[in-house]
Amino acid sequence: MPKKSRNTRGKIVSAAWKLFYDQGYDETTIEDIIFESGTSKGSFYHYFNGKDDLLSTLSVIFDEKYESLIDEMKEEKPAFETMLFLNRELFALIDASVPLELLSRLLSSQLVTHGERHLLDRNRTYFKLLHQIVRRGQEQGDLRSDVSANEIVTGYAMLERGMMYEWCLNNGAYSLAQMAENQMPKLLEGYRKK
Repeated sequence: MPKKSRNTRGKIVSAAWKLFYDQGYDETTIEDIIFESGTSKGSFYHYFNGKDDLLSTLSVIFDEKYESLIDEMKEEKPAFETMLFLNRELFALIDASVPLELLSRLLSSQLVTHGERHLLDRNRTYFKLLHQIVRRGQEQGDLRSDVSANEIVTGYAMLERGMMYEWCLNNGAYSLAQMAENQMPKLLEGYRKK
């Protein structure tokens, strides 16, 4: 996709999620999104069939967060700590700017879709970055090497999705980031090299 197209699509996605958070999904209109993004109706419909199409773009918002964190991740920091850092930052983002209703809709839509399951797309920044971290951790002896990098990444992703799903089931009754701070180290401990 050409850079200009990515920028226009990105403006629409960012504006939509800001509005979804500020005024709610149901109260946000396509016209609101077009106005907030500074784009046109033609541009909107070039990328999206309607507002519901934007639900699947939450993975784009997550990947943008990961891309913004790449510089903060120190090569010398153990992979285990880096994985916990990524999780903490993602869940802090969710706590601060992703409405429970929309995360719930995204997770449920991924269960019933016959199309692309964006959260499982192995070409996402999320999966590529995790693979790099895990492979580095295995090479440096921080993570187990008797388990494949793919298995560790899959396990990590399952833990995150499970925690998000549980948080949604509990109507966001607690801080997702704080719960992860307590639980994620225990849950990931099995991947650490003893």
